[in-house]
Amino acid sequence: MTISFDAVQVWLDLAGVFFFAVSGSLLAARKQFDILGSLLLASLVSLGGGVIRDIILNDGPPAAFTNPAYLAPPLLATVLVYFLFSSVQRYTSLLMLFDAGGLALFCITGTLKALSAGMNPVAAVLLGVTTAVGGGLLRDITANEVPQLFDPKDLYALPAFTGAALTTALWVSGSFNAVTAGAVAAVVFAFRVTAWRRSWRVPLAVRGWHRLGLGAAENGGRD
Repeated sequence: MTISFDAVQVWLDLAGVFFFAVSGSLLAARKQFDILGSLLLASLVSLGGGVIRDIILNDGPPAAFTNPAYLAPPLLATVLVYFLFSSVQRYTSLLMLFDAGGLALFCITGTLKALSAGMNPVAAVLLGVTTAVGGGLLRDITANEVPQLFDPKDLYALPAFTGAALTTALWVSGSFNAVTAGAVAAVVFAFRVTAWRRSWRVPLAVRGWHRLGLGAAENGGRD
């Protein structure tokens, strides 16, 4: 079964661009960037993953540079945050929710574009994850934050892997459609939010949390 990256998928992509753009503008506001810096950070996080994806696929110029519609979500996000941020009380929760929404959509659209370009399922999963986490990585590095991708106290890539793998499995089995796409997005979003709220983690590169001093840091040095 072949599903083209049609208008419906483009709209999903644009929705993911908007969610990520809001997260970038929120971070810019916390860092006290000016409005131009907010727009640039919103554009970087929302378009970066897709640009990386399109370059890897070698499918002509990236969509962000050929379709003007991709420029609208970062601009809208910047304006909304400019007028509404002062009334936002729970900044961290709001940023995480928008970031989770972008992650949920991008791991699907990135995987779909890879599959429709003829990539094998494993490569499609990896490219879907790259699309989902690439923009966030660029955002955090630019804003001088510890990248969420490498934060041992947070799960970031694993929800994206889950969504990309489910999308690939549905595609291969011929079961991918609007309903199953929505279900995958909901699973990834819920996974990301629940992991954040419950502080789920994966093991460190070495056995035991205390070897890197994390246990002492989190327990006020009591260990």
